[in-house]
Amino acid sequence: MKYIVVLIDGMADEVIEKLNNKTPLEYADIKNINALAKASELGMVHTVPEGMPPGSDVANLSIMGYAPDKYHTGRSPLEAANIGVPMLADDVIFRCNLVTVSEDEQFEDKVMIDHSSSDITSEEASLLMKSLREHLEDDMRKFYDGTSYRNIVVWHKGHLDLKLVPPHDFLEQTLKSYVPEGADWIWEFEKKSYEILKDHPINLDRVKRGLNPANMMWIWGEGRKPKLDAFKELYGVEGVTISAVDLIKGIGRCAEMDAIEVEGATGTIHTNFEGKARATLEALEKVDYVYLHLEATDECSHQGNLDEKIEAIEIIDKKVVKFLIDELNKKGEDYKMMILPDHPTPVRLRTHTSNPVPYMIYDSRDSKDRHALNYHEGACESTGNVFKTGPELTKYFVRK
Repeated sequence: MKYIVVLIDGMADEVIEKLNNKTPLEYADIKNINALAKASELGMVHTVPEGMPPGSDVANLSIMGYAPDKYHTGRSPLEAANIGVPMLADDVIFRCNLVTVSEDEQFEDKVMIDHSSSDITSEEASLLMKSLREHLEDDMRKFYDGTSYRNIVVWHKGHLDLKLVPPHDFLEQTLKSYVPEGADWIWEFEKKSYEILKDHPINLDRVKRGLNPANMMWIWGEGRKPKLDAFKELYGVEGVTISAVDLIKGIGRCAEMDAIEVEGATGTIHTNFEGKARATLEALEKVDYVYLHLEATDECSHQGNLDEKIEAIEIIDKKVVKFLIDELNKKGEDYKMMILPDHPTPVRLRTHTSNPVPYMIYDSRDSKDRHALNYHEGACESTGNVFKTGPELTKYFVRK
């Protein structure tokens, strides 16, 4: 038996009036997923434990079968694990976003415009991180390149008595309402980063090309070195992750799962969808479980781009799900496919919520239609099937 999780990040949403009071998922043309849904089990799952933030770290840990209240030590350490950042037990690891802020106001009055600087390329980001490293790095604070706008800062012998806010949680709001608390150096580094980056040649060129400049860094997502039990020990199957995002690959590596790299995988709507689908099929020749993570819908939501969110869902239906189903059926091997988001990211809010998310599970051994429902939030809720935690759903999905 092969197991495929198609994780469509941030896909769940709210009903939207301009979509005839449908959600983006319900409105999208996803004939392949919906055909599969009629022969699938539909339901809802709570991926974010009560009292925990609805971050992708918490939600994906949950869906990958790790109870966040037991295993979660912070988001950034999981990302750092993927890029090989050395971590000591008393280090605090942070995400360092390269962001876009407004330029004319005093620093405290600047507005957070874009948490991703128009999805800056990793090559451009690396040059900006080099400048930050040259001006700010010392014996206690070290900077590491990540992917695109997602980079890492390590604070040696640091503490976690901090209050830090993700930049995507206050888009179009001023910085002064979200001043970091608990370590004065963070705010000072952020102020200095603006002076270092605002006239950097990379940013001047980006402005000429009509792109947002990465004119500041924002530090958040604190945590300590993670330790996960091996996925195979917990669930009895050997697996891999396929993602453009360091967070997902880092969770996989900590769980002793290989992270498959796909050329052209960006985590945006311009990612190599076909390549990720083919990589999934190839991985299933060697292992029994693939966690295929697709980030585009979440990024579109953070940007407030409804049209592209719908487009991303439709692309995944055509270029990922259809391809996988067609090829797996040709092989004639038994498989189960679970499709779901990790958390809702409503376009209206441009950030995550803790609401339960819709799941569907298809089993090739029982491909007869069960019902007439399509796959979307309302339909899944109407079934009454509910899992209280992600690990409970994982155990159910891979049960023998």
